[in-house]
Amino acid sequence: MNRKAEVGDVRIIRKCVADSDLAEFETGVVHPFYGTFALGRDVEWACRQFVLDCKEEDEEGIGTFLNIEHQSPAMLGQEVTIEATLHEWEGHRLVCTFEVKVGDRLVARGTQGQKILPKEKVQRLIDSIQNGQG
Repeated sequence: MNRKAEVGDVRIIRKCVADSDLAEFETGVVHPFYGTFALGRDVEWACRQFVLDCKEEDEEGIGTFLNIEHQSPAMLGQEVTIEATLHEWEGHRLVCTFEVKVGDRLVARGTQGQKILPKEKVQRLIDSIQNGQG
C-alpha cells in the first residue's frame, strides 16, 4: 500500500443534482430531492479517492460501511459539494468522515469505511460466494 494520503487529508467533489439522483421507485419520483441512495453512491466515490491515491496495482478497495445522517434536502439542479476527510488509517482499514453541502447549508454528514486488499483476496471472496461457500 502506498501512503499518498495522511489522516486529516481532504478530497472534494462537486456535482449538480440530476434527475437520475432523485428518490424514485417503481411508483415514480417521490420528491425533487437528492435521494439518499444517490447521495450514498456519490459519498462512496468521494471517499474512494483515498483508495485510488493509495492502492498499489495489485490491490483494490472494498467498502465496509456507510452511515448517512440527512440534515436538509438538496434539490434538483442544485450543486452539492462533498468533502471527504481521511479520519482513520490502521493497517489496510480506512475510515472517512464526510459533509455534503449546498453552499454553506449542511445537507448530510456521516462516515464511510473501506479496506484496501490484495486483488487476489477480493477474487477469492467473489469465487467463494459464487461457489456457494460464502
